[in-house]
Amino acid sequence: MSNARILRIDLSPSRGLAAAIVTVHGGAAACAGVLVAGAAGVCLGLLIGCLGLAAAWDRALLRSPRSVRALRIEGKDYVTLELADAELVPVPIAPRRYVSRLGLVLYGAASMRRTIVVARDMLDPDSFRALRLWALWGQVPEAPPAPVTARAPG
Repeated sequence: MSNARILRIDLSPSRGLAAAIVTVHGGAAACAGVLVAGAAGVCLGLLIGCLGLAAAWDRALLRSPRSVRALRIEGKDYVTLELADAELVPVPIAPRRYVSRLGLVLYGAASMRRTIVVARDMLDPDSFRALRLWALWGQVPEAPPAPVTARAPG
């Protein structure tokens, strides 16, 4: 892709997404503890709660060495992930995508099973808009023209 524009998007940690992940897993842990009797229910609930903490640590707070720290969008269905440990991982993106005003979810194609979740508060508004437009239409948006400032006469 020699003439294609490349869009690099740096991600920042999201406390809101982390809280949502931990809350949902906490609810699932409570349900498992109620439905499964005895020590097995308690153990299952603890494991589900720990899974929620690990998911929040990796996906929302970006603290794991394998956390995605940046996205390099290089084509219609292709992204290179920049991980916290400085590894670059090329990922073909499946056509199935979830895009909303609060966030988006990108799914790796069958050969690379990786799900990328980006919440609105992980990016500045312009980068979030550009990422959403790419996810919907498959094209990196043009950069907006620089504002023209009028000079004072004289």
